[in-house]
Amino acid sequence: MPMDLKKIESGVRLMLEGMGEKIDRPGIRGTPERVAAMYAELFSGLSTTTEELLKPIEGENHEEMVLLKDIYFYSVCEHHLLPFFGKAHLAYIPDEGRIVGIGDLAKALEILAKRPQVQERLTSQLADLIMSRLRPRGAMVIIDAEHLCLSMRGIKKPGARTVTSAVRGIFRTKESTREEMLELIKKRY
Repeated sequence: MPMDLKKIESGVRLMLEGMGEKIDRPGIRGTPERVAAMYAELFSGLSTTTEELLKPIEGENHEEMVLLKDIYFYSVCEHHLLPFFGKAHLAYIPDEGRIVGIGDLAKALEILAKRPQVQERLTSQLADLIMSRLRPRGAMVIIDAEHLCLSMRGIKKPGARTVTSAVRGIFRTKESTREEMLELIKKRY
């Protein structure tokens, strides 16, 4: 369903009026349109399907761990509509040589992150997408992020990090495989 920018603009006007702002003052006058355009960008993942993501590359045959680490991302928490941002690390062990372009992994993260989200679901969705599309022996996703809803409001703890993980297949059943991934994340080359 396409995003209704006019409806977003109306909602922003109501919010500004509710805060006691004068909607016609120069600094605020264009805010509803700017916010609607920003939301169209920030939430573009809502209109993007994941069905075409992570198509295996034909003719390749790699069966060792593939790790993409330190992928910077941002998303918006669906509870307060404030950003959370950080780094994701994802690994999978191909089965029958099924690998994917590494840029496709980062693109999958970006699309899923550009939806109203909670970090826990984002982590699981990415691991599940890797498992369903590539059918690897296993996948593991770790996301480390700062949430502005925790930093700016409520208990006001700037710099606090939330770390979530999703562990599938061999990463769950074989501790040495999980440990290998964690060690590779720590290393700086």
